[in-house]
Amino acid sequence: MAAKPSSSTRAGALSRPPLERMLRIHQSISAGQYPNATKLSRELEVSTKSIHRDLEFMRDRLDLPIEYDPQRYGYFYTEEVSGFPTLQITEGELVAMLVAEKALQQYRGTTFERPLISAFKKISASLPDTISLNIADWEQSISFHTRAVPNLDLEVFDLLAKAASDHHRLILHYRKPGAKHADARTVDPYHLANVNGEWFLFAYCHTRQDVRTFAPARILKVETTGERFPSPQDFSLTQRLADSFGVHAGSESYAIRVRFSATVADYIREKQWHPSQKLKECRNGDVELKLQLSSLSEIKRWLLGWGGEAVVMEPPALKNMIQQAARAILDQS
Repeated sequence: MAAKPSSSTRAGALSRPPLERMLRIHQSISAGQYPNATKLSRELEVSTKSIHRDLEFMRDRLDLPIEYDPQRYGYFYTEEVSGFPTLQITEGELVAMLVAEKALQQYRGTTFERPLISAFKKISASLPDTISLNIADWEQSISFHTRAVPNLDLEVFDLLAKAASDHHRLILHYRKPGAKHADARTVDPYHLANVNGEWFLFAYCHTRQDVRTFAPARILKVETTGERFPSPQDFSLTQRLADSFGVHAGSESYAIRVRFSATVADYIREKQWHPSQKLKECRNGDVELKLQLSSLSEIKRWLLGWGGEAVVMEPPALKNMIQQAARAILDQS
């Protein structure tokens, strides 16, 4: 016969989070019930030591006017308390929180949207009325706008997120750019990341026997295999993207040097385009941008967007790619 769990084990399993316990203590004291540690520990199924720690925290950290009445054998408030201070936040933290809430725009249409909005609503509801009013005021002065919102199948996205978290092997029916039909790929989904506003799945592809990048928008169907894969010990997204200009990591090493005209030089100076970047000021107001990358495909597309304001100095391979692309544009004009 299996041994019965001890009372302390049962209490530990059923005990409530500290914040919830303190809220219950506050409600009992506010109702004039004069609760004591013994009674509270029995009701909340925790030890009296836990109750004493909660009371000390409420008095010392939350500044609640708690006193013990020896005649009534319980705790009471020495002055009126309008509400439980569930959240203490500075004005700077509040502004940062609002900016973060606005940044949720990049999660619109994903499975993260509903729980994130729910969390922010709970935080907002716990704020004092005066601070909540400030949020409404700030809301009119800060916003985020996304130029192109990716089309995501929420069911597919949800399956990818859960599989990456639980280490479940999947079969993806994936259509490569330009292809008419999708191919079946058995993959171990390592990481789902938002890179520059776009979602990507980094997964080990058993067909290619290498880690590959998949765009969820091009995944037409997901099948579960019922198999699990071990946590990847040698995968680091930070290391993988260290030498890329976006999400594509190559096996080469290119020293990039591009000269930008004075017309657009300020735009280059104002951003950190890559961790390896170095800027060199030119006498005529131009600026040279130096990067160390492992692939040229993404930097090529980025440079074409600057038109004649960007001149590739190095490497020759990138210069040739830009010239070929420019000729192709002229031929189709």
